[in-house]
Amino acid sequence: MSDTPVDDIILRTRGMSMLFPGTVALDSVDYNVWRGKVNVIIGENGAGKSTLMKILAGVQQPSLGEMWLNGKLVTIANTREAAALGIGMVHQELNLFENLSVAENIFLGRELQKGVTPINEAEQEKRAAELLKRLDQPISPREMVGNLKVGQQQLIEIAKALAEDADILILDEPTSALSKTEVEILFRVIRELTRQGVTIIYISHRLEELMTIGDVITILRDGKFQAEAKVCDIDVPWIVRQMLGSDPVNNFLTPGRQFGVPILEAEHITCVNSTGNAVVNDVSFKVHAGEIVGIYGLMGAGRTELFECMLGTEHNYLGKLWLDSKPVPQRLNTAERIRMGMSLVPEDRKRSGIFPISSVACNLTIASLWRRLQRGFAIANKEEAAVVASAIGNLSIKVSSPEVEIQALSGGNQQKVVIGRSLLTNPKILFLDEPTRGIDVGAKADVFRMMVELSEQGIAVVFSTSDLKEIMAVSDRILVMSGGKLTADIVRDQAEESALVTASAQGF
Repeated sequence: MSDTPVDDIILRTRGMSMLFPGTVALDSVDYNVWRGKVNVIIGENGAGKSTLMKILAGVQQPSLGEMWLNGKLVTIANTREAAALGIGMVHQELNLFENLSVAENIFLGRELQKGVTPINEAEQEKRAAELLKRLDQPISPREMVGNLKVGQQQLIEIAKALAEDADILILDEPTSALSKTEVEILFRVIRELTRQGVTIIYISHRLEELMTIGDVITILRDGKFQAEAKVCDIDVPWIVRQMLGSDPVNNFLTPGRQFGVPILEAEHITCVNSTGNAVVNDVSFKVHAGEIVGIYGLMGAGRTELFECMLGTEHNYLGKLWLDSKPVPQRLNTAERIRMGMSLVPEDRKRSGIFPISSVACNLTIASLWRRLQRGFAIANKEEAAVVASAIGNLSIKVSSPEVEIQALSGGNQQKVVIGRSLLTNPKILFLDEPTRGIDVGAKADVFRMMVELSEQGIAVVFSTSDLKEIMAVSDRILVMSGGKLTADIVRDQAEESALVTASAQGF
């Protein structure tokens, strides 16, 4: 794109780097944002997309590098400074108050005043109506946001950014929770905004979607700039090649692995969320004893929701389950399914995986007291201490004492504790949702080796990830989910990375 005039670049970074302890999130990235275009940015999980966008929006400050806006060197210390410069960001997680009206949400924190009147509601509603008209949305400014569909709420977030006269609008995975009809409406709005002179930066993993809406595409890989091109000049295979590169994939599996009988059988599992979207859509699969099955998919693919159906944290699903040839009634709660032999290591370790101010010992044994450590109404302290010491040793958990609060441990050691807690319930099948999220490379290798060792003991292991190298490193078989559907079921030896990426973009 060197033939395009520099005046057409509204924003550019030079040498942009972001260093975290033990991690280089961005490595000297030169990035161009083209004026009045839909600037698509894509890359694998951990490529640095979100970090770069947070720097542009003032959420984070870079370790090194420069940013130029309209040809002038700028420094953005916070989101207010970004807004003052005309840069707005709509995050994937909507930041709206459902008990407030549309107008109140749009102007929240920067309410309009008239004289001594605290809030000029009439003027806010008038301006909100103008913004909604600009977005071609017949929504009343007085309507409660809680009454709106998800797609309409997404547009209210865009209206919030436009209310601050955004010239550059960053959209982070804007279609992850939208129906097909809502996506079409959003695309129409985006095209209208670019006609009005607004520049869009669009983050998504959905390849066909990017080819439909994008004008220019930038690809990041491993924190570095990889490629830039006009969308009209490239195709999906080109994107896949640029994203993957040729880095070798480690393999933690030994040749000739053998598996036992089916431990889990799922037939036609379907789950519809509160907005009417099928987040799990007619999914059927089997997992055998001693088999490691990896579920690959991107944000919004339905992996977590599938796990919630398996463990009973989500009861509103259709379909049938068998565990070790025994039917799993839908009415069974999570505790009862754990007793049957299921266990889950959740995706969000800090929110739903640990008790932060409790000890390592307590976090390890809390789920298995009923099975092995309870004596009447009391806990058998000697037996508990022995079990804890054994788990810490077997899992190589680095901790000075079992009585240390778990929040004092590193992310990798916290994850080992959560896995250890699951193992103490003697599971027949272990589900791990993004098990390496937020842990370093060394801890990842430990988790992978642990998964292989468990499988060699006959435990079935099912894990999810959005990282291609991880799915290829430790899966006997790979399931791909996209848009709630199962789009591929491939034996590891026959799996190609490009095919997995393509399958992960289907179903939307």
